[in-house]
Order: sequence, then C-alpha cells, then structure tokens
Amino acid sequence: MSTLAERRAEVAAKLTRLRALLAARGLDAVALDMIANAAWLTAGGSVYVNEATDKASATLVVTRDRALVVTDPIEHPRLADEDQLGEIGFTFVIAPWYAREAELATLLANLAVGYDSAGKGVDLSAELLDLRTHLVPTEVARFREVSRLAASAMLAALADVRPGMTEDQVAGRLAAASRDLGGSAVVNLVAADARIARYRHPLPTTNPIQHYVMAVLCLRKYGLVASLTRLLHFGPLPSDLHARALAVAGVDTQIILGTQPGRTMGDMFDLARDAYAAAGYPDAIEQHHQGGSAGYQSREVLARPGDPTLIAPNQVFAWNPSVRGVKSEDTILLGANGPEILTAIPDWPTWEITVDGQTLARPAIKELPL
Repeated sequence: MSTLAERRAEVAAKLTRLRALLAARGLDAVALDMIANAAWLTAGGSVYVNEATDKASATLVVTRDRALVVTDPIEHPRLADEDQLGEIGFTFVIAPWYAREAELATLLANLAVGYDSAGKGVDLSAELLDLRTHLVPTEVARFREVSRLAASAMLAALADVRPGMTEDQVAGRLAAASRDLGGSAVVNLVAADARIARYRHPLPTTNPIQHYVMAVLCLRKYGLVASLTRLLHFGPLPSDLHARALAVAGVDTQIILGTQPGRTMGDMFDLARDAYAAAGYPDAIEQHHQGGSAGYQSREVLARPGDPTLIAPNQVFAWNPSVRGVKSEDTILLGANGPEILTAIPDWPTWEITVDGQTLARPAIKELPL
C-alpha cells in the first residue's frame, strides 16, 4: 500500500489533471459517483459498500478550487478514519442519509457540471477512462501488489482441488483466498469438464469435477483489478486438448509481445485475428472478446475492430485468448522494457513459446494424478 504522503501527492497530481479537463471543457465542476473513478481519484480509497453495483457510496465533487466528499454520517467515519480522505486532500460535506442528494444538488446549483456517467449533464466518462488508465508510479506499485495477491489467491484456492468437488466449492475457495489476502473476487468463474467448452463465462454450479477444471479470478484491492485464469487436469492430458491449449498459448504470446506503444486497440484485434487464423482457428476471434486494457475495471477498453484507442507505457492489460475448452489469461504491465507479466505463479507449469526470436513462459494446463 502507498504511504499517506504518496497518496497525498498522487491525489494532488490527479486534481491538477481533472482541473485541466474542466478548463478545457468550460466546466465549473465534476461530480464522480462511480466506484472506479472514486478509487482512482482517492489513490485507492474504498468508496463503496455494495460490490454488486458500480455506484460509489459517496460523491466526489471537484471544482476549480475545492475537492469535496459529499456523504452522510453512515459513511463519513470509515472514509475519514480508515481511507483517510481528509488527510489526502478532500473536505467532507456531511448531510443526513435522506438529504444527501439534496445537499449535492445545492452544491452544484448554477454550476456547469460534468459527470462520470451519461444521462445527468455533460458526460465526461470517456475522458475519465483515459485519465484513469494511464497509471502513475504509485499506481503501478499498487498494481504489482494486487497482481501478486491475485496469483497467490489462485494458487491457494487450487492447491487442494480434487475430482468430486463441485464448481461451487472451487469458487468458494477462490473467494475465501482472495478475502484472506485482503482482496475481493469481483469475478469468480469456475467450470468443470464439458462446461468449459460449452460456456465462455461459466458461473459456478453444483457440477462435480471429473477430470478438468478452469478457474477465472478478477481480484480487486485499492480499486485496482488483476485478472488471471488457470486450468487443472486430473489424469493424462488428451492430445487434442494439449494441442488446443498450446495453440492458445501461442496466440497469447503474440498478443502480449504485440502490446507496444503507439499501436491501437484495433491493431490488437487485427493481431489476434491473424494469430488465430495462423494457428488453425479462424473462427475463434468471433466467439469471445480478446480482453483489453485493465485498471479500475477488469476491462477498461476492449480490443475491437478499428478502435483508435492508443496504447501507451504505464498501462495495464489483461488479454484472454481462447479456443473452445481452453483459455490463457494473465495481467501484464507495459513498462519501459516492454510487456511484463504481473500475475505469473511461481512453479506453475509453463510452455516456453517463441515468437520472432522472443520467448515467453505461458501457463500450461497443470496435470495432476487421479
């Protein structure tokens, strides 16, 4: 976790960037009430209660000269004591829970206001997405920590998985391991055997494991979300499954190595499409998205045909190429020396994949005895 001084400096820099946006758009204020934007602006604050919604538990209001947290007596003590919002540059505006919206309306009356979602006024959601996906050094450090925790949670959850367990039981282990490490499993998908090929987003069920299980985890801490997928097989790996998994690992390697400054998300879609075709799976590009940039959402911008969004250093990505029944996914950082895998699990079996003279270790299907 960043120190208080680091968070204060980070918030000050972000307020400067926000105020530059206000000036450019001719606005007096911006009101943020989405969890992703609240976590971004507060340098990892937990400005939420309900994890099943995108809406924050307070509204952050930034004007040309003030940074406010509009909240109520329910949320104020925790946001002040534990998230230390007052100490990192915010002033609290506290109203009774039933009058908070009225207080916010009074504060914003007669102001030209931008919002972080559509439907209220000037929609700044696109500009805010751009701001929060270009990470500052303290955010990069936190993302490294969150990614290590996600990898540790996955390893711990899968350590005692055995045939006969249900998908729900595996998902319970993922959730518990995430919480044990201080994070939260905001995406927790598990499939066994035939369900892996049948469903691309398999919510866990009472289906028991026979031979094969896939676990997908998106762990959130400090507002940042790290993603990874791992696969286990009990008994010898069938040759066709091995071939498909190796092909997907090759596609993943090409996408990761192709994540370079100056390319667009549309370029990444084209790269993935061509990689699938060369591997013998031309239809795979149509059967699931390939992932994209990550940050305060598990996916911020997906790689879509023709998308002009530019890739830049100090951005994080989570690519997830797949062919029915197999998938490869890790969270990576585009740093000064190129792409760096953040969610690698030490001692997990890997395949060494070489593309154009560069070699990456991609996670293999872990084989275990029956």
